[in-house]
Amino acid sequence: MPHLTPPASVVDIARTLERAGFEAWCVGGAVRDAFLGIETLDWDLATSARPEVVQRLFRRTVPVGIRFGTVGVLDHAGVLHEVTTFRRDVETDGRHAVVTFGASLDEDLARRDFTINAIAVHPDRLEVRDPFRGRADLEARVLRCVGAPAERMREDRLRALRALRFAGRFDFSIESATWMAIVESAPHLGRLSMERVKQELDKVMAQVARPARTLERYREAGIFAALVPALADVPPARFAAIDHLPHRPLAGRPGRIVLRLAALFAEPGVAPPRDLERTLKALRFSNVESRLTIDVARALAAPEMLATFEGDAVALRRWVADAGRLVVPSALRVACARALADGAIAGGAEAHAWQRACVGRFRRLHRRAMAIAWRDPITLGDLAVDGEDLRTIGITDGRAIGETLRRLRDAVLEDPALNTVEQLLACARRLP
Repeated sequence: MPHLTPPASVVDIARTLERAGFEAWCVGGAVRDAFLGIETLDWDLATSARPEVVQRLFRRTVPVGIRFGTVGVLDHAGVLHEVTTFRRDVETDGRHAVVTFGASLDEDLARRDFTINAIAVHPDRLEVRDPFRGRADLEARVLRCVGAPAERMREDRLRALRALRFAGRFDFSIESATWMAIVESAPHLGRLSMERVKQELDKVMAQVARPARTLERYREAGIFAALVPALADVPPARFAAIDHLPHRPLAGRPGRIVLRLAALFAEPGVAPPRDLERTLKALRFSNVESRLTIDVARALAAPEMLATFEGDAVALRRWVADAGRLVVPSALRVACARALADGAIAGGAEAHAWQRACVGRFRRLHRRAMAIAWRDPITLGDLAVDGEDLRTIGITDGRAIGETLRRLRDAVLEDPALNTVEQLLACARRLP
């Protein structure tokens, strides 16, 4: 494999350990990705050296997880590589394990979650240690637990979510016994912190090019019913829409991840549920993520959305004003994705042509909406008059000023040409 050779800095770390009389092997995701032909800089090592020995052998280290045997070693470029002592579990509560050191490499690999993550490569000799036939599963594109699947899931309940993410990211099938263990694990997932659940959803949105199948697997396994009941019975198009949103795997585009999360909870044409904010808070959404999700959900529920497609300029201006100029692009992208998903689900010989027409339609709508958002007066601050101007014509009460400005804003949404000082003051004088 062209990517199997670890970076020189990793080889140097391994040689330092071996010169001191210890084993050192590359393990984990970098080895898996190398066999899949995916380049990565995130190479980690497993060693027979205990953590305190690793700290003595290297000048620059970080105590990443000493009690679990992990020391971060900084190479010459400042890149951190985790070096973890061979270990085996002696006790676990379904989320945290008590480990003991002094294990062999094979014992260390035996405690890992899936066969594709239980492959070791010697960084110098490039010798491969694969006691659980992980390479065969990579070639067959199958996700399989190491050993007994039910035991692996009991050891760490997060593995059920990781399994679905890996299967989605690499487009793997899930071996039947592993799938059954995931299903059986679902009722016990409540012991996971919601922060970890949210992190897994973030990773699905960031790493899986087309998440719909992964999200359906969440539902089929009973995971949404156990953890996020609001998503247990949503229409299939809600998941399918996310596949049509812009995406670039692992490109560090947090805005796209947030948009995908917003689409997960926003249902076009349907008012957002009253408990949406509570659901997002329980999932530990950030304030920014919650605000965008709720704003997009409200914008897509507006009845004016349908009218805008028929060329009603006034309705479009009202919708843009109510949604907010910063929310409009996100809401339109989600609306377009949902329309594309509906067309794909309907299928038929003309589906492809219909989807092209749909994209063209939304692009035209997007251009019109954005022109309105940044050209037309749609907020109180865009009006040509303010409270001081209204006081010059005798409107002095604070509440009356606010109400008058809102009514003037409504008037210029009907006709933006009214937005001059003279016309707005004349209009204000005529208001009852």
